[in-house]
Amino acid sequence: MSEDNKLLYGELESWRLESRNMAALSPRDARAEDYLNDQLQTAADLEGLDGLIENVRKQQKLLEEQNLAESTEASEAHASALMEHAQAFKRQQADVDRRLLIVTQSETSDDTIEQFDADIRSLQDLEVATNYVELLAHVEHLSFNSSPQAALQPYHRLQKFATTLREAQPAAEGAAPHLVDHVHQTALSLWRQLKNILASELEKLWTEMKWPGKNVTLAGKLKSQWTDGVERLLDLQEPQLNAQSDNVKPYEEPLVLLPLEVMVKPLELHFQYHFAGDRPTNKLDKYDEFFAIYLQPILRNRFRSSHLSMTSVFIDSTSAFITALLPMVRRKVFGVISQVAKQPQLLSHFIHELMSFDINLRAEWGYDGGCGIDGWKGLTWEVLVKKDWFGRWLEVEKNFALSRYQNIIDTPESGEIDYESVDFSATKPTNAAIRVNDLLETITDRYRPLPSFSQKLRFLIDIQIAVFDLFHARLASSLEAYLTLTSTLTSSLARAGSRAAEASQPDLHGLAGLERLARVYGSAEYLEKKMRDWSDDVFFLELWEELQDRARAGAKGERGGNVGGNMSVEHVADKTSAAVGSNDGGGALFDETAGAYRRLRVKAEGIMTDHFVQNVRDSLKAYGRVNTWSALPGEANQSLESDSSSLAISAELDKTIQLLQSYLAFLAKVLAQAALRRITRQVMLTVQTYLWDHVLMRYTFSSTGAKQFERDVHGIWEVVDQCTGVGQGEVGMRRLAEGLVLLLLRTGFAVDAETSMQSEEQNLNVEALEKRLYQSNENGRQMLEELGLELLSESEARSVLERRVDFGR
Repeated sequence: MSEDNKLLYGELESWRLESRNMAALSPRDARAEDYLNDQLQTAADLEGLDGLIENVRKQQKLLEEQNLAESTEASEAHASALMEHAQAFKRQQADVDRRLLIVTQSETSDDTIEQFDADIRSLQDLEVATNYVELLAHVEHLSFNSSPQAALQPYHRLQKFATTLREAQPAAEGAAPHLVDHVHQTALSLWRQLKNILASELEKLWTEMKWPGKNVTLAGKLKSQWTDGVERLLDLQEPQLNAQSDNVKPYEEPLVLLPLEVMVKPLELHFQYHFAGDRPTNKLDKYDEFFAIYLQPILRNRFRSSHLSMTSVFIDSTSAFITALLPMVRRKVFGVISQVAKQPQLLSHFIHELMSFDINLRAEWGYDGGCGIDGWKGLTWEVLVKKDWFGRWLEVEKNFALSRYQNIIDTPESGEIDYESVDFSATKPTNAAIRVNDLLETITDRYRPLPSFSQKLRFLIDIQIAVFDLFHARLASSLEAYLTLTSTLTSSLARAGSRAAEASQPDLHGLAGLERLARVYGSAEYLEKKMRDWSDDVFFLELWEELQDRARAGAKGERGGNVGGNMSVEHVADKTSAAVGSNDGGGALFDETAGAYRRLRVKAEGIMTDHFVQNVRDSLKAYGRVNTWSALPGEANQSLESDSSSLAISAELDKTIQLLQSYLAFLAKVLAQAALRRITRQVMLTVQTYLWDHVLMRYTFSSTGAKQFERDVHGIWEVVDQCTGVGQGEVGMRRLAEGLVLLLLRTGFAVDAETSMQSEEQNLNVEALEKRLYQSNENGRQMLEELGLELLSESEARSVLERRVDFGR
């Protein structure tokens, strides 16, 4: 055996062993295995393997020829069968055509088919008509019953059938409109009949119960009949209640429960009797106990297990009763509004009373109109929005506000300062500012109850902020007029005497001019603070948060760029705050207006300070011309040891002292401490600068002259301290105070840095001080620090020492 045959034989043996270990083979594989086992039993059988393979190939070829012959024969047989079926179909088609020609008496088969189709359509129309008639008969059967009690269930089926037809009609492309309308009208007619009958029965029971008298009786058989009557009316209304709850529309008026509608009929007649004519009105009696004991259990049992159990106007007897009463009030309101609209004052009062009515229903009776957490919009909303009377009412309120504002301004005492209406330590506003604030608070109360955000925003911008702007313009024009007149007066002073010029404009000078400016300042600060306080009010905070939410939504394109009605974000931001729409968490509704008043206040304070400073500077001119400081007699040390308080203030300073006393006394009454001290500090700095430049640095001083100068300065401080507080005069003149220390320093003595008292125990004299000051700046600074002088520079200290007549001796 060749090596190849041995290898092949080994592989075959391995294959046989593996095949025994495999799962059961298919029949075809099993036959192949049996054939190989039969032909190749020993290794010697492999010698005839080539012949075996050749034999297998011959057998395979023979089988293929046999299969081909059989396939050809089967194909020919199948083609023959198809031909026979086709010929049979032609014979049947010819027979059908022949029969149609006989039936329809037509000449061609096409005409026959058209006529046959027409007959089929007629049959279909007949079937539709039959179903139509059957539906009408069914509807007629449902609508006919001998008693209302027996008709309730058929009515429910009829109502459901009508709803089903109406919902299916769009899918059928609007088919059978007359049928749908007939079924709907039949159901509506049946509902009206049942309602009238059942309502009439219940109305009789109400009469027997002596409703709506004070002694309502409900017991025994009467109670059972009344309960059944209420239940039947609720059964009749159930489809409408379910339909409304399934298709909830925002702010839709809730349905009135039919038993309550019957119940309020006598009350409606009572209402019409009193309010439809000129008769005086009477209050209706209360029936809280009747609702709680009798009506509430029926409503609770009826709707407890339904999806209407969370709707207050159905489950709560008091809310249901209010809902039943509202239609007659609504009709009266809608009828009256067109009449009162012609009279602005009546319209304003009517809307205000209507808002009070809505608030009363919400607050005292907890009425939500069935809207749950959204709350009842109220009759005011229906009048202003649904009936579109808001524009007219806003116009009326705006005209009233502007008219009242003008009356405030035209009042003779409007410009006077009010010292009583605010705290003693606060800045005093004018009567006009206080009354304008009262007007604006009244306006706020007018629109605070409005449920619509857009309406609140319109009131805020069109009326409230508009009045603020008008008063701001008036205050600003007053300042501008003052500046214009004073500048004109300044130029006239150059051409005429100052007294003649001042006499021509007495309210621009002196205390009168200061008071005029204080009025503007006090009014601006008062209203600015009020606006800051309003920004922290809950009402305005909620309005601001809603505005921010809408502005941010508008920035994202969710609201078309508007925040309320036709008001854009830019327009609202220009009127309220630049922070509208921002995400920084800051801002308030009155930012822009309060900012304008703040700028006006700062400007008024600046002009007031300039006025004060200018008058003080003018009053000091006479004092600046005094030149006897070095000629006053007295020994140096004896004069310095004496107390300057025993000296009289220089006569030339009397005008300044009187001016400071009158101005500061007035400002102390009209300004808060912070503003008073700011102005005082600026005035004291002016006085210090003038005295330093025109007195201390211009003249030389003997010891007596130095003491007199000290007395004059202390006199100014005393006046300032009396009006503004202890130490305030010296605070604004610390540099001059330190200069006085050097000017009053005794020869051969030193000054205690803490007590400013000269002491012989300290071995420091003027000569030593001069030496150290002129030795170097470092030694001079150290010497000044030892004396407790912090503001004076070394050069200024030298200049002061040079003003002493004993300098250099």
